[in-house]
Amino acid sequence: MRDAITGLIGRYDQLGRYLDRNAIDRIATYYGEAELRLAAVETINREAAEIVREASQRLWQADPELLLPGGNAYTTRRWAACLRDMDYFLRYASYALVADDSTILNERVLNGLDDTYKSLGVPTGPTVRSIALLADVLVEKLADAGVADGASLEAVVRAPFTHLARGLGDTNVRAR
Repeated sequence: MRDAITGLIGRYDQLGRYLDRNAIDRIATYYGEAELRLAAVETINREAAEIVREASQRLWQADPELLLPGGNAYTTRRWAACLRDMDYFLRYASYALVADDSTILNERVLNGLDDTYKSLGVPTGPTVRSIALLADVLVEKLADAGVADGASLEAVVRAPFTHLARGLGDTNVRAR
């Protein structure tokens, strides 16, 4: 798995170029955001179950039909699968946060997931909403802890969740 720095250095190496001002600025930004990224990942590691629980509760409150007969989270098995998938999305988002490279989610998560969901009859609309809700809960927890200002949280912490949501949402129902 690559990160923003190895990807940047790799591109310059392929071109046979020294790091220029843009590259150095990108590296400085990466290290400048490191504390926020690590705080986000520490929060995920410490509170993953709570983040998934809160996000799922918000999803069920907004879309209670998902839990009713005929809904995609109806039956304990399907409900558990929804929670499991939310946990997977949260875990993979934590990898992308550390790496500062949301494109790693393409290979690890998105490639083939839409086809899998379609073959299983899983609507991606509620999945996209659950990913956005995971980001909401995490950003709220970090803001409550005073980790960073709102703009930094929005720009840095939401990025992998937005990438996941777009990757699924572009092929089906848009997020609410």
